Amino acid sequence: MKVLVDIPDNKADFGLEVLRNLAFVKKASPISGKKFVLIEEIKEAVQELNLIKASKKQARNAEDFLNEL
Repeated sequence: MKVLVDIPDNKADFGLEVLRNLAFVKKASPISGKKFVLIEEIKEAVQELNLIKASKKQARNAEDFLNEL
């Protein structure tokens, strides 16, 4: 399982050190704010796609979407 923890910048070094010293933690590494935003946007897109596949949400026409851009 992967867990994302938001730690204030001034406590990040300490937080990472604590995580790395836990025997069951395989990897603990910081990510940038941009990468975090990208991960959240991808999660939202996957959730929306799953709703569309389950017929709980209406899909948009690709041509209409491209015209909005």
